[in-house]
Amino acid sequence: MRNSRRNAPSVNAGSMADIAFLLLIFFLVTTTISADKGILRKLPPECLTPDCDIIINDRNIFKIYINMNNEIMAEDEIIELEELKDLVISFVDNNGANECDYCNGKQLPESSDKPQEAIISLKHDALTNYATFIYVQDEISEAYLHVRTTYAKNMFNKVPDELTKEELIEVKKAYPFILSEVKVDRD
Repeated sequence: MRNSRRNAPSVNAGSMADIAFLLLIFFLVTTTISADKGILRKLPPECLTPDCDIIINDRNIFKIYINMNNEIMAEDEIIELEELKDLVISFVDNNGANECDYCNGKQLPESSDKPQEAIISLKHDALTNYATFIYVQDEISEAYLHVRTTYAKNMFNKVPDELTKEELIEVKKAYPFILSEVKVDRD
């Protein structure tokens, strides 16, 4: 009986810690950490002179508001998400001042004077669903892609992917993406 206690099998656990450490290092080195891209927007340059405050005509601001129930309001009317793209297109491409020879708008007196003065103002409630906010951003971006693509086809007979750098700059000057995101007040 005493002999069986002395010859009990034992496991050498010293190398187990080394193996676990090597596996940990292997997984740390080989794992990729995905980074969220977010919304790619170029911020305006900082204005260092006092003449940065300019008066903007109300008709040149298209107001979009997303409330806490994720309802979208455009110009104080509740709309569906699918309607937003067409509303933004007609606002930006309006040509209210009749100064734009490439615009296709209806020249409505309550919409923008010209694309260079058209501002999209986006405001949301603090309790707005993030996904709804992103969907609205996507619809606005699609509207600008549409008017820019139309301009590129009419002026250069090309789609935006085929444009040269200079042509792309001209398209962006013709239809600048001016989006004002209003700061959310949190009570």
